[in-house]
Amino acid sequence: MKKLIILLVAISMFSCKAKQESQQFQAVENSTITANEVKETVAFLASDDQMGRGTGSEGIDVSATYIEKKLQAFGIKPYYETYRDPFKVQEMDAYNVVGFLEGNDPKLKNEIIIIGAHYDHIGTKAKMVEGDSIANGANDNAAGTSSVLAMARYFGAKKTNKRSLMFVLFSAEEMGLLGSKHLANRLKVENANLYTVVNMEMIGVPFKDRDYVAFVTGYGKSNMAEKINDYVGSKFLGESEIAKQYNLFKASDNYPFYEVFKMPSHTISSCDLSNYDFYHHVHDEIEQLDYEHMANLINQLIPGIENMSNTATQEIILNNE
Repeated sequence: MKKLIILLVAISMFSCKAKQESQQFQAVENSTITANEVKETVAFLASDDQMGRGTGSEGIDVSATYIEKKLQAFGIKPYYETYRDPFKVQEMDAYNVVGFLEGNDPKLKNEIIIIGAHYDHIGTKAKMVEGDSIANGANDNAAGTSSVLAMARYFGAKKTNKRSLMFVLFSAEEMGLLGSKHLANRLKVENANLYTVVNMEMIGVPFKDRDYVAFVTGYGKSNMAEKINDYVGSKFLGESEIAKQYNLFKASDNYPFYEVFKMPSHTISSCDLSNYDFYHHVHDEIEQLDYEHMANLINQLIPGIENMSNTATQEIILNNE
């Protein structure tokens, strides 16, 4: 009887291990980002339940918990003791969510690439539009958040990165880039060895009249766009004259890192306010976005990030302007 019990336990353990290995294999095999995957994230974050994810609100707390659970499921560890990097906004508690995937090269793993997006939005509007006061923030920036989580899933499964990857979801961007300012200064004090920052913002709608998929803010400040295009083998990234006119380089969470670290730090976006009518509007809703476009954009970007993380020398550098 005792031998039978031992045999059954052994079979059970083997079965569990085989199931776990099968799930890990499937996670690696199913590495292509899908429209349904990004839509699931946007649908949660931009639902009416989250009430526009205003800083200090219950909706942003619920959103942060959702992001933490996703990172944990993807095998992305907290960078600090927990995923939350706390700071104060006036009297309100705010927190970035910061995950970390160590690189697999003994030397290059000391260099960190930040892949980020802000997950907060503006909450509710004082003036109702057609009976609606919730600024859901689907494109701005549940869309960008979904791309960071999708890339976290990909790299968490593949583990092909020689440099370390830090996945950051910033808060209080809408209040003046406060989350990224806080983290940039904290990482500077901690002597973090940052390689570059790739920030994702408003990727929910495509351009109709461009020869590129997305643009890079501050295009000429470094060779990032040129290098990513080389890495992916196409003109994936370009320069938006409209973004240049509005100085969008200084308008998102890439900018504090550029200021503090004096290094290449850019935002990638497919919306420069010319191709979307609902910026900071209650109609920035889930159904307005093109999820096939989003999935295609992320799938095209991933080889760029992968190559960026694996080059033997530092190839992403500032330009002399």
